[in-house]
Amino acid sequence: MSSHRSTTTLWRPTGPVELELVRELGWRAWPPRLPEQPIFYPVLNEDYAVKIARDWNVVHDGSGFVTRFEVDSEFLRRYPVRQAGGRTILELWVPAEELDEFNAHIVGEIQVVHEFR
Repeated sequence: MSSHRSTTTLWRPTGPVELELVRELGWRAWPPRLPEQPIFYPVLNEDYAVKIARDWNVVHDGSGFVTRFEVDSEFLRRYPVRQAGGRTILELWVPAEELDEFNAHIVGEIQVVHEFR
């Protein structure tokens, strides 16, 4: 009998440097946060991720990417959904020191679904 885990789709807007680190990790994990980045912020809807990648990452990094990935839903219950603005601007706040455990609950690969230059 197989056990099927329920997953939740998350998105992450990212710049080229972080995306290269994800590639180096085999598209299965997010790199450690820098000291000035105490929180990892995946978002709950694609439109919000597109807005950040297009309007912020392109301006600051020259390009922006939107990634999509699945995480074990039961594990995600520990992180309350945070509303960072309008009603569709929803994020999870994962403390940097919990990122390894978060990565262990990613199901499948992290995929690039949009690219902006």
